[in-house]
Amino acid sequence: MLAGIAAAIDLSGSKGQRGGRLDGLPPLFFLPDTNDEQALMGSKTALYQKHLDANARIVDFGGWDMPLHYGSQKEEHHAVRNNAGIFDVSHMTIVDLGGERVREFLQRLVANDVAKLKDYGKALYTCMLNPAGGVIDDLIIYYLADTEYRLIVNAATREKDLAWIREQASAFDINVVERDELSMIAVQGPNARELAAPFIDAAWREAALALKPFNGLQAGDTFVARTGYTGEDGWEIVVPAASAAAMWDCLLHAGAVPCGLGARDTLRLEAAMNLYGSDMDESISPLEAGLEWTVAWEPEDRKFIGREPLEALRDSGERRRFVGLLLEDRGVLRNHQRVIVDGVGEGEITSGGFSPTIERSIALARVPAGDYDRAQVDVRGKLLNVRIVQTPFVRNGKIRIDV
Repeated sequence: MLAGIAAAIDLSGSKGQRGGRLDGLPPLFFLPDTNDEQALMGSKTALYQKHLDANARIVDFGGWDMPLHYGSQKEEHHAVRNNAGIFDVSHMTIVDLGGERVREFLQRLVANDVAKLKDYGKALYTCMLNPAGGVIDDLIIYYLADTEYRLIVNAATREKDLAWIREQASAFDINVVERDELSMIAVQGPNARELAAPFIDAAWREAALALKPFNGLQAGDTFVARTGYTGEDGWEIVVPAASAAAMWDCLLHAGAVPCGLGARDTLRLEAAMNLYGSDMDESISPLEAGLEWTVAWEPEDRKFIGREPLEALRDSGERRRFVGLLLEDRGVLRNHQRVIVDGVGEGEITSGGFSPTIERSIALARVPAGDYDRAQVDVRGKLLNVRIVQTPFVRNGKIRIDV
């Protein structure tokens, strides 16, 4: 179906600007000043040529050559908040698990409890921990059957994740299959599902539109999940790699705006969604990364990897806070800037930048334990005032904090 629709679409006029601008937003990556194939030798998704055809700014991201933006990162951000944007997220790693003991295995592997997944397609967000309680990765698990689950893990952690999963699975006789023949497109925004629905097979379209948040559905050769990384409604659509370009073209023709990693980062920051490697890593407990809600303490006899160090930190009363910051002075908050709490101690910004929706600088930070709502951030040797706020900053297009 998609190939026929795409063949009839002329997208020759829908090009962006090579090199583009960042509209005053802070740089997110170290960028090569070229789109030359010789300078970019990373892995490529099935949509890579589509990005080149649209004159996207290509950057290295976790070993993948991915679009940073297609001309205006800020416009892409607003398109998702106000209408619909599409992202190539095919660099993410899809892993299918199968076996009679797969549920038992996952109850050992991850901190959340897959016993919560009782209905087909239900998803669970969780962390894989090392024995010291640090985060190996954060991931989504889908329940497909009693003996089948699907994992979506981060691109940059692919090799270590697969090695860790296979090592732990060996005692449970689990079949671990990386689905690298699949591609994934995220369509996000208040009008995203309505815009994308015509390109879901008619036999499954109504069921796809009826999905509740954090649920998925196999619709023929397409897997549709009502999930995302933007703080907006939408779908993440998994298709055979050979069909990805046709799906991309159809969504563009329907009015979705192509969006790169830059907009994805500002959107997820506004939604206070963690980024692995910035907000947490193998040295950080989920309890100090705002992720205690992803840890299932009950039942007490479920001995997931890393449980004992987590319990010790939970009971110590010494764990650091993970908070949202709003800058009250002029400037820009960036990763790794020092956060000073007078009379208490110091912390650090883990994710920071300018919010296109709020038009202020915001951040996520790990700060000392204590009861306080004000701090200062060291910005190039100058202490700027910040207010600690409840997160998310923005959700479903609405500013959620007092500015």
